[in-house]
Amino acid sequence: MTRMKCISTAGLAGLAVAVTLAPALAQDAASAVPADSAYVFNSFSFLVTGFLVMWMAAGFTMLEAGMVRSKNVAMQCTKNIALYSIAGLMFWVVGYNLMYDGVDGGYLGSFTPKVIPDPESDPGDYAAASDWFFQMVFCATAASIVSGTLAERIKLWPFLIFTAILCGVIYPIQGAWQWGGGWLSEAGFSDFAGSTIVHSTGGWAALTGAIILGSRAGKYGLGGSIHPMPGSSMPLATLGTFILWLGWFGFNGGSQLALGSVVDASSISRIFVNTNIAAAAGVVAALLLTQIVYGKVDLTMALNGALAGLVSITAEPLAPTPMWAIVIGAIGGVIVVFAVPLLDRLRIDDVVGAIPVHLLAGIWGTFAVPLTNDGTSFGTQILGIVSIGVFVSVVSGIVWLLMKATIGIRVSAEEEADGLDRSELGMEAYPEFGQGTQRV
Repeated sequence: MTRMKCISTAGLAGLAVAVTLAPALAQDAASAVPADSAYVFNSFSFLVTGFLVMWMAAGFTMLEAGMVRSKNVAMQCTKNIALYSIAGLMFWVVGYNLMYDGVDGGYLGSFTPKVIPDPESDPGDYAAASDWFFQMVFCATAASIVSGTLAERIKLWPFLIFTAILCGVIYPIQGAWQWGGGWLSEAGFSDFAGSTIVHSTGGWAALTGAIILGSRAGKYGLGGSIHPMPGSSMPLATLGTFILWLGWFGFNGGSQLALGSVVDASSISRIFVNTNIAAAAGVVAALLLTQIVYGKVDLTMALNGALAGLVSITAEPLAPTPMWAIVIGAIGGVIVVFAVPLLDRLRIDDVVGAIPVHLLAGIWGTFAVPLTNDGTSFGTQILGIVSIGVFVSVVSGIVWLLMKATIGIRVSAEEEADGLDRSELGMEAYPEFGQGTQRV
């Protein structure tokens, strides 16, 4: 007996009725899902897409490990596992409630720890713990952006102190303005998954840090000369990019914030398509442009083109058609190709290209939302971009300057030349290839 069974006359009649009623049934299914089912699927979505975003921490680690010189690889690995851990603690101690508790059209919530209710009393349309986890990994992503820009010359502990302040105070306050139902939300600002709230926030913090910290020794010479400092491993950087690309499906798809209906499932699927297409367009744009401008394809530009395409579509991954997703992602790739050398001409040393990718592409993606979303205006989007940029830059700058004046934020010239793996950690990522006497 095969799986395809004979259909009787009555069966054919029933099939015809089912086909006729299918649109109405689908509509009912979207609006009349059992509460328990919706609760389970919504919580499931938060948890699964949340651990995809958590996996992006591995992507940032591998990307940075590949883009720095071998004498600094262990330091980047240390910074990334430390910042993820600090983000998790700070977002529970103060960050979540500061971002979401009682904002009510204002500027910030409460300075209290997040309370995770018992399963028997867990209210709402999803598990409270699943929502906390999903929001926390976004916070950690913002901190990861800072790590790569300031690589190879910043002390470990000042960086970790800044991470605690960023995750516990800076990120939650500006996030409350929109995602917490604050004043920007009331004004009509739109940032679906965080082109500005996550990526530009990390980018502004990184930019102020890079300016105050200064460039790596030997990066810039007299007469405007620029000395390339190739990274240790392009395969690692490429692996990191693919991990980030994979994690981004959770980043954008999970930001639908529900999987309890037919409409939600369809929306998440559409978000996946637009996210993938925008990243692909960013890569192709970077490939073509570097071939035209430099006469050769640049792998690092292609990798950052993918990330810039992803950041660009993050502000609105649901509304665009695939063609619009291609345009939005491709412009992100173009931004990277022109912004990386521009930063070098300005003598702003960004080791991994995070400022063009996360800050500038984040600005572009947020500004582009009204192109595909009739419910927003360019003026309101600019208001959100500027207000968050000013707040994050000013507070970050104050924190960096205070630490520079007190505990210091930069390693000595000798420590920088020796590499932060040895000077800060007393170990090497690749000891068999290290300089000098091998440690026993």
